[in-house]
Amino acid sequence: MTTLDTLSHWRLDREPDGLAWLTFDRAGSAVNALSADTMSELVVVLDALDAEPPKGLIIQSGKTTGFIVGADVNEFASLDTPEQGRALVSRGWNLMNRLAAVRYPTLALIQGHCLGGGLELALACRYRLVADQPGTSLALPEVMLGIFPGWGGMLRLPQVIGAPAALDMMLTGRAADARRAASLGLADARVPARLLLAAARQTVLSRKPPRRARGLGGLMNRWPLKSIVANRARKQIADKDPLGHYPAAPAIVDIWEKHGGNALKAPELIDRIIASGTARNLLRVFRLQERLKANGKQHGVTPARHVHVVGAGVMGGDIAAWCALKGMTVTLQDQDMARIAPAIKRAADLYARRLKDPRQARAAFDRLVPDTAGGGVPLADIVIEAISEQPEAKRALYQSLEPRMKAGALLATNTSSLSLETLRQGLARPDRLVGIHFFNPVAKMPLVEVVHAEGDDDTAAARACAFVGQIDKLALPVKSAPGFLVNAVLAPYMLQAMRSVDEGVAPETVDAAMVAFGMPMGPLELADTVGLDIARAAGQELAGGAEPPRCLADRLARNELGKKSGKGFYTWRDGKPVKQRGADVASAPSGLAQRLIQPLIDATRQRVAAGVVADDDLADAGVIFGTGFAPFTGGPLHYQESSTMQQGSKAARAD
Repeated sequence: MTTLDTLSHWRLDREPDGLAWLTFDRAGSAVNALSADTMSELVVVLDALDAEPPKGLIIQSGKTTGFIVGADVNEFASLDTPEQGRALVSRGWNLMNRLAAVRYPTLALIQGHCLGGGLELALACRYRLVADQPGTSLALPEVMLGIFPGWGGMLRLPQVIGAPAALDMMLTGRAADARRAASLGLADARVPARLLLAAARQTVLSRKPPRRARGLGGLMNRWPLKSIVANRARKQIADKDPLGHYPAAPAIVDIWEKHGGNALKAPELIDRIIASGTARNLLRVFRLQERLKANGKQHGVTPARHVHVVGAGVMGGDIAAWCALKGMTVTLQDQDMARIAPAIKRAADLYARRLKDPRQARAAFDRLVPDTAGGGVPLADIVIEAISEQPEAKRALYQSLEPRMKAGALLATNTSSLSLETLRQGLARPDRLVGIHFFNPVAKMPLVEVVHAEGDDDTAAARACAFVGQIDKLALPVKSAPGFLVNAVLAPYMLQAMRSVDEGVAPETVDAAMVAFGMPMGPLELADTVGLDIARAAGQELAGGAEPPRCLADRLARNELGKKSGKGFYTWRDGKPVKQRGADVASAPSGLAQRLIQPLIDATRQRVAAGVVADDDLADAGVIFGTGFAPFTGGPLHYQESSTMQQGSKAARAD
């Protein structure tokens, strides 16, 4: 029998004045997650506190990694029957309700990540304080795993911050930092880390009433406004996901509107969502993401402090800006200030958007230093080259950089197509050059390909992966080959789309078919965004000299390069494509989406077979996070395998 003295994951400390501190420190884990055993121990704690109530209870984390990252996803993955799914929801719902009903005041003291079930636990407390520091993040991201926040989040979050804001958080999985959490009313206050303990003590004993949404946001939790809000949310969901690939989002709206946020009143919804292929595949995507994150955690690698970027164009400037945002000192080199100035302006805009605190934005801006003379080269831990895709120019640059770099510094190229073997010619230490290939736009695209050559030892690649992890990107190791992985699979996909235009299909119809399939953007809009000249260059590299599609050649002949020139497959206004009405997925030829996606799938399979990427799972991860390939499918190779199995099952039933 478990008692307070034999707890493995929780520690209860009582002070003489009656205040109690409950510390969650899950044994054998780097992070706090709510599993069956940790929750059963919390029941033991609540039993003891019921027997001898404290003046107040403060719940805090014993981990430096954050408060609570959510439920244990491994337990969700092991659910095999509807009964198990309902039992999982019931366990969390009943526990959070019990915490919410205790007679003494409770407070969640939040530092770092407070996600999913962790936020549901915090919402069950009377008060919440958040540390006013980078890394504080509060979210209900269950929808991103194809499920819903069934442990009280759909009940309590709307009560605390109002229906519109709560639905936005639940339907997008979007996180709130400390500043936003306080402004929403999700936190009672944001407090400097050094004052947290004193503030927690004062707040939990303050006897203030718990926060509740007021004004219109609060009224929208009640009839008849509740129905209006729900119907508006359903319309927005349908507009974004017309084929219903992601059933968890409408389920969240239904459970909130019709069942008071209690999923147990809709057992058929629990069964359908948890058993859905989308939930299984999104859990797979989550695990793939964790695998990529693990690539960025290389033991024994000293973090980079100073980065020097050569080339202040769109890619180089945005790489430099991102590194400074993530806390590094960055020197940005180009021929003169006129070339660097646009990058500095974009950086200022990025910091203003991402860092709401003007002091933090100014600090990031101060870390980004224009450097026309290249004075940062001998100081840098990593030097990143991001100049034009001309091998002679790159090699000449390396000849000037290498003698000035400090002995342990890493040299990296952001090339999207050139082989390392070509670029290393003439280097005194060729093994120090690696590929670190970012995607545009740098601030939005999570994947970075870390390129190594055949026969390399693991040292430079490991350091490059660690750097990618340090700047909160996902590192995908790939072997040096034309197009690496992502561009190599995108090129045939975009070319097939262009051939469809040559056959008479409207660009809008092509793109609508793929958006309906689940892609974030159609292939022709993507080509316009990348630049049609760049798309042609990639196609030539990977198509073995085949003639480009006529629609591409004609536009290039007219100097229509896509978004950057204002016209390509679409006319671009205010950064958005102008699309003709009437040409949509309903007018698409039968089987268009599958015909368009098959070259991408085939190219992904070929890249695995060639050893460019280690295995099917990493290939799926790279294509999902590098191209936005429909996450609900689990990735292109997984999608093809699942489709083949489904077709086999249908054939067997027919027999």
